[in-house]
Amino acid sequence: MRENKCDDQKFMRNIYDVIKEEQIKLGYRKEVIRLYYPLQSLNRFFDSSCDVKEMCDLLGEFAESVKDELGTIDVSVKGERFCLRFPEETSEYIHQHTEQSGFLYDFIAAISKHHVSIDEILDQFKKYSNEVHFEKMDHGEFDYLIYFENGDPDEYRYCLTDEGCHMIYHRFTADDYNDAYGAQ
Repeated sequence: MRENKCDDQKFMRNIYDVIKEEQIKLGYRKEVIRLYYPLQSLNRFFDSSCDVKEMCDLLGEFAESVKDELGTIDVSVKGERFCLRFPEETSEYIHQHTEQSGFLYDFIAAISKHHVSIDEILDQFKKYSNEVHFEKMDHGEFDYLIYFENGDPDEYRYCLTDEGCHMIYHRFTADDYNDAYGAQ
């Protein structure tokens, strides 16, 4: 049951962030985009405790409220995994209405280089804040955890793995990271 007013802005920010990340990595293209979210993550974004049916209704309300900005969003669900299908207009709108520079651009440019060191990656974070959490991990899932302690310029947890000649990363919301790996 939905208990609180939804935080559409928090969810919108995540949609923008994920689509912008894709555009930085792959290049901008006016295209259909599908984003997948588990029920638990959606409930956190909307500050709710919906079941699957209630979340379908809530996402329908959300889609209607952002239709002028993002176009017609189609929502489907399998089990507790939701798929939001954004039309080509969404990718175009986000490309036109977001900065074309900043931390994520610099981070992706650095991590995309062969033989990049963890120190070079860490320098990208330190360029944007003096409050950077850096931790060497030993659980086998990934090698390093880095994030901005004060959530500025972003609140994501960056989990990096050294693959020898290059680094790979996964980016999580703080809550999703905590669900998967414990509190940080």
